[in-house]
Amino acid sequence: MEKIRKVSKEQVVMAFVATCIETTARQLNTNYNEIYRRMERAGMIENYILPNYEPLHSESREVLAERLIECLNNWEHKQ
Repeated sequence: MEKIRKVSKEQVVMAFVATCIETTARQLNTNYNEIYRRMERAGMIENYILPNYEPLHSESREVLAERLIECLNNWEHKQ
């Protein structure tokens, strides 16, 4: 019988961050690393995605990607 592994809340949230990056990269037809770098530079992961995990994770991937792209563009423009 296979053991069921418990996953911590932190692991779930970090998996969601990865999903956000992948979904955004796919929507923009670019690679994951580029989007990660852009989000890190803009401070989006620490200051937008993580604090807003609860409302963001309930969105569809399409809506999530739209929100993240809009946010990324706005935050980059402010820098």
